[in-house]
Amino acid sequence: MLVQNNNHIRNRIILGIFTAVFAIIIIQLLNLQLFSPKYKIQAENNAILRKVQYPDRGIIYDHHGRAILQNVVNYDLVVTPSESRKGVDTALLCRILNIDTAEYNKRMLTAIFKNTRFKPSTFEPLLTQELYAQLNENLYKFPGFSLQERPVRSYPYHCGANFLGRVGEVSADYLKKNPDGGYQAGDYIGLTGLEKQYETILMGQRGVTRSLRDNRGRPQGSYANGEFDTVAVAGRNIYTSIDIKVQQLGEKMFQGKIGAAIAINPKTGGIIAMVTAPTFDPNDLSPAEYRKHIEFLATDTSGPMLNRAVTGRYPPGSTYKPVGALIGLDEGLITPASGYPCLGAYYGCNTRIRCDEHWAGHADNLKLAIANSCNSFFCNLFKNTIDNPKYGSPRKGYAAWRNYMHGFGFGNPLGIDIAGEKGGNIPDTTIYNEAYGPRWVGCNMVTMGIGQDKMLLTPIQSANEACIIANKGWYYTPHFVDSLEHQSDDDTVYLAKYHIKHEPLHISDADYRTVQQGMEDVTEVGTAQNVSIPGIKYAAKTGTAQVPHLKNLAVFIAYAPADNPKIAIAVYVENAGYGATWAAPIGARMMEQYLNDTLTDDSQADVDRLSKVNLFPPQIYEWRRKKDSLKQVQLREKAKEIDSIAMAKHDDSLRVAATQKEKKLPHDTDSHNHLSPVIINEDKKTSSSPAREKRK
Repeated sequence: MLVQNNNHIRNRIILGIFTAVFAIIIIQLLNLQLFSPKYKIQAENNAILRKVQYPDRGIIYDHHGRAILQNVVNYDLVVTPSESRKGVDTALLCRILNIDTAEYNKRMLTAIFKNTRFKPSTFEPLLTQELYAQLNENLYKFPGFSLQERPVRSYPYHCGANFLGRVGEVSADYLKKNPDGGYQAGDYIGLTGLEKQYETILMGQRGVTRSLRDNRGRPQGSYANGEFDTVAVAGRNIYTSIDIKVQQLGEKMFQGKIGAAIAINPKTGGIIAMVTAPTFDPNDLSPAEYRKHIEFLATDTSGPMLNRAVTGRYPPGSTYKPVGALIGLDEGLITPASGYPCLGAYYGCNTRIRCDEHWAGHADNLKLAIANSCNSFFCNLFKNTIDNPKYGSPRKGYAAWRNYMHGFGFGNPLGIDIAGEKGGNIPDTTIYNEAYGPRWVGCNMVTMGIGQDKMLLTPIQSANEACIIANKGWYYTPHFVDSLEHQSDDDTVYLAKYHIKHEPLHISDADYRTVQQGMEDVTEVGTAQNVSIPGIKYAAKTGTAQVPHLKNLAVFIAYAPADNPKIAIAVYVENAGYGATWAAPIGARMMEQYLNDTLTDDSQADVDRLSKVNLFPPQIYEWRRKKDSLKQVQLREKAKEIDSIAMAKHDDSLRVAATQKEKKLPHDTDSHNHLSPVIINEDKKTSSSPAREKRK
């Protein structure tokens, strides 16, 4: 009885297991047939042709409404791997694309890995017109392949590469980190510059069209009358403060030079031009041209891909002096009438600091000291600023001075609307504690008073300095974008911070006016008196900074017109000489172009002269010579390698031919049968055997 009960229980358990397994199978079948989208999607992919419509990216316009970049239509060759298994004329496709079958298979595997075998992936991007014509003519021989229209960037003015930025294919890493970003493999995304900063504005929204197709994959008309199609939505346009003609002019004058120039509208903070040199044509890094140029641009020691206007850190030289004067006036250390008895050098700190002016009276008051850029006056002023007895110690005096510097926007990034901006360097007291111990004084860093020592500014900070002086103490954060197409409240995240007026310091208008007058005198009787803007009075300060192992750094800041400033500018030219000789003419011509929308004949001649002057340091050419020599060596080695491979293949073919020939000969037992087939063959050429004679 007990045994029967156990058998009965066992039978029930077994029946229950079979019932459960059967139920699971039934449920899974129902799920696959009715609920799971996986096979439904695959089935739809077989019956429905899904074609992505890429949107036009938004256009970027300059201040006058000129499109400084635009979209042109290009085509990608796209493949859906699941549809290209049979019938593809692989040999013809490889011949058209100039690839081998190994590369073909590699690309196919990459497409499957990135986007599955059921979704279309880019096989050959950005076809040339010749490639497009060949592929379009033979497309019926490549089932699973199609030509996908794609708008790409073009740059009609061939300038502004470092701030416009570039677009490129979205990376797998980005897709993984941003699954809801609206991108898929093969899409393009802004990678640098304005293209990256305003990506969500410029990108637009993809569209999709669906059409039915027959068992051979041929389109047979719209699916569901287009009910499930979506229209591509173009990206929104961006309107900037750039004047593209000023930008072109600046880049022309910087040919053969290293440095930067940046011009800003002091009333709005809008950037008029941002020149960095050396630079490159932005078309050279468009997706179609990227591979041809990126190696040289990325490795060139002159740094054409660096945006020196925001990343370059330079000693400002004498262009700091107007700021030093404002601090001295505000602290009560000097008055407009204050002077210094300089006769060509400063000896106040037991060291000789040279001054370019030797004549008596050139620094009898503050305006003269600014106009003639007297080093002695400003070294003495800086020493007194740091050692100011009202602060009780040089350390506290230095801290007060440093706060002023931060108020002028030095030492920290300003917050421009492209990535990569550096903050310059206004060192804290730790540096001097380590260098001189706890009892240092103003004399230990006295050359800071003439924009040297450890002070470093970026060109954009110097241009902003000119804005602050022009505005008597206020500025807007420098930025490129003035407005967006169809701008809404949601766009405040992009633009709101650039509409905030900053007044970080409370220096009096009278003090600013004194310094302004000194800067006006710079252009009339001072260091820049030989650099004029036809019909326009302007204010400026020249600078010349010493740099190890190179010629002096030429610097220039200015704003114009003097009585109603509409443009402020900073120019830095490396390995040049005096600021008045090299930097000032570049700045003056850029301001003239902006204010007058043209250049006089004399000014144009000056532009042509400047554009032909090469100030590249000799180290650049030495590096390029070595690189070119190394490249030639590598090319020769590669050629030898190719030749050796070809020779090896040739030898192999000879051996194969000899082996086949030997097999046709009668069995030979002569003493040479232990040699290679080639040697045997060569030996038999001298034989007079009947077999040999018969073959002849």
